[in-house]
Amino acid sequence: MANLGSSTIMLTGAGGALATAIAQELEDAGAQLVLVGRGESLAKAADRFPATEVLDLDLTDPASVEALRKVKVDALVHTVGAYAPQDVQKASGEDLRLMFDTNMLTLFHAVQGALPHMLRQKDGMIIGFSSGSAARLSGPKSALYTASKAAVAAYILSLHDELKARGVRGCVLYPMGAVDTPRNREAGLSWDAMIDPRGLAKSVAHALTRPDRAHVTELKVYPDV
Repeated sequence: MANLGSSTIMLTGAGGALATAIAQELEDAGAQLVLVGRGESLAKAADRFPATEVLDLDLTDPASVEALRKVKVDALVHTVGAYAPQDVQKASGEDLRLMFDTNMLTLFHAVQGALPHMLRQKDGMIIGFSSGSAARLSGPKSALYTASKAAVAAYILSLHDELKARGVRGCVLYPMGAVDTPRNREAGLSWDAMIDPRGLAKSVAHALTRPDRAHVTELKVYPDV
């Protein structure tokens, strides 16, 4: 088990299936949690996991940045995201905004909120989730989703290159398949071909505990099939 006993970690999307697995892994590793989410799912997460801060925020709203800047954290783990299939020829501007607002704009605001403290202490880490389709830069009925998740990867990797000399690092995780969540099961996806969220959570802990000279910037996690 990784040791994160001296770390305060901001986890967005708190209450979601992936964030819940990550929260459990981080709590087991001794980390202090700052939970960021919305509504009932956030409340359930706060009941389950002791947290130094619980923030009910819409991360698509620029006003969320100022609220996040009031909290001092050592790392940000961003799990907010959405997927919606679209035919390329039928996709609308609203479809485009939904994908980029949910997958990229939320990350941008979360980073803008967490980053100032990391830069002041000259130490920090930002972890975000891209997707297998973005890693391959292809995927049927997912052009907008793939583009938005590719933007997530490009943003974090560029951030890493720009800020690593100032102590802030980035890491992109690519689930190379569907994640085993209640929503994905309801969609009829096969359990055997899905990634256990606990495996992704352990990958997050692994990335968080790498030394500076062995930092991991990208991790692809595959289902065991």
